[in-house]
Amino acid sequence: MRILVVGGGTGGTIVANNLARRLSADIRARRVRITMLSASDKHMYQPGLLYVAFGQMTPDELYRDQASLLEESIDFHVDPAKTFDLANKRVTTKSGKTHEYDILVIATGSRVVPETIPGLVEGSDTFYTEAGAVKLFKRLREMQEGTVAIVVGVPHKCPIAPVEFVFSLHDYFKTRGIRDKIRIKYHYPIGRIHTIKEVATWAKPEFERMGIEYETLFNVSEVDVPNRVVKSEEGTETKYDLLVAIPPHRGMEVMEQNNLGEGGWIPTDRFKLTMDGHDDVYVLGDATNLPVSKTGSAAHFEAEVVAANIASIIKIGVPVTEYDGKVYCFVEAGHDRATYAMFNYQNPPDLKPPSKPMHWFKMAYNQMYWTSIRGLL
Repeated sequence: MRILVVGGGTGGTIVANNLARRLSADIRARRVRITMLSASDKHMYQPGLLYVAFGQMTPDELYRDQASLLEESIDFHVDPAKTFDLANKRVTTKSGKTHEYDILVIATGSRVVPETIPGLVEGSDTFYTEAGAVKLFKRLREMQEGTVAIVVGVPHKCPIAPVEFVFSLHDYFKTRGIRDKIRIKYHYPIGRIHTIKEVATWAKPEFERMGIEYETLFNVSEVDVPNRVVKSEEGTETKYDLLVAIPPHRGMEVMEQNNLGEGGWIPTDRFKLTMDGHDDVYVLGDATNLPVSKTGSAAHFEAEVVAANIASIIKIGVPVTEYDGKVYCFVEAGHDRATYAMFNYQNPPDLKPPSKPMHWFKMAYNQMYWTSIRGLL
């Protein structure tokens, strides 16, 4: 049985490690082989980019060697997939090598596409890339007064991040003693300040307490870079001194090139996590078109379901579980406080008052992550 995992991020790494342990006897007996294809020999802890933007972490702290995070039985290749021939069960890589499979797992993630909005690349800063987070930190250090405008493109991964950024920004300028000289205005594309109703209900009075201005139904149409004005599809505009953007996302380009899903998002069964029309292809993490948050926690829970089902199919011929839409997100709330949002397809989140213990739990998880993706947590 040949299992091919395409993508070495959170989801791909967890599912490969989990399978390697569940199927260790079969691997030793050469009845099963697990192969991973990745675009990089490094693994990034992406939530750490927010801390880089505020000088709380340095970029080198975000990385580990991917090979060091994998079980030794996994055949690892830094050779990204280029073409997918699902009818004949084979994937060809950038180097030209062809990998045949019996079961395929796609966990290729997503990418930012700021270039889809005129002026956004030239006129804004972001913490969604390493280079962007470093540049934004330098810009924030230089700022002494003026307006910081935050705009949010859709769809985007880590939906809680814009709210966390606002809390962190408020604290950052307050600590520097210049919060009264900085106007912070937050813009969101739907009719409330967050897509999750319960998060919006909790965050709105917090924003008001901190003096954060906000405008809803603001879908960015363009950025007038020379005049430092961001405009919306709805006809409103905001003048800024610093524009921070959460850029819109798409699935990885290779998915679009292979026509595997509109916008690069692969049509996925919300419970089985198989690609529509292909029971031998599993999809997880940001690559899916599922109606759940594109977060590392969703990828983690999905990976556990996928691994359990693949192992069960190999051993007894049928899957054993389904994905219930579970997501768990920490929410940094400023002043060394944090809360969390936990929800699934059936149950909305019930946010608790922020606390210091939850903040320290979040800080601890920044280090626990490396154990988590090995499938040990």
